[in-house]
Amino acid sequence: MSDEQDTILGDSPFVLFDAWFADARRHEPNDPNGVALATASPDAAPSLRMVLLKDHGPDGFVFYTNAQSRKGGELLANPQAAMLFHWKSLRRQIRIEGAIEQVSDALADAYFASRPRDSQIGAHASDQSRPMASRGAFLARIAKVAARHMGRDVPRPPHWTGFRLIPRAFEFWQDRPFRLHERRHFLPDPAAPGGWTSTLLYP
Repeated sequence: MSDEQDTILGDSPFVLFDAWFADARRHEPNDPNGVALATASPDAAPSLRMVLLKDHGPDGFVFYTNAQSRKGGELLANPQAAMLFHWKSLRRQIRIEGAIEQVSDALADAYFASRPRDSQIGAHASDQSRPMASRGAFLARIAKVAARHMGRDVPRPPHWTGFRLIPRAFEFWQDRPFRLHERRHFLPDPAAPGGWTSTLLYP
């Protein structure tokens, strides 16, 4: 077995995320911003689904959804969540855990306005996560919403918004041969506000 050196280096998990995310955008063939989002109900029943990361920075990681969906309801009732990025082509993963806050109406409005018109109409027509009688019924609702907004901008529905995950922990995972993977865990540094400490974890 070769004597391998640590490769997950750096003091800031945000800087490291930026570097890995840039690699994913160059090499991952499908949805490099796709991320598994785990939420839980107030009584700790978990659920999991894929969402698309739409913004990120030192203030957190932003995605958008229908607040009346299952995930939206769980985020409002139990404002904490976990994310998992898995970039198979790079053989890398990043786990992020933290608190949840809603983005401002202005930010949600701006992002909604940037979406394709058909996606905007779909946000009005869909009762996300609720039972649907048939695909045809859904398509009829889409047509009705499209007719109602013919010739004018489609406003953001009040129940459609964004959420920001504010990290309290990161874990970066790099595949290694023989399942001897490299893992580095970051936590806020209590002695240096805004700083982070890190340690390697056994695979």
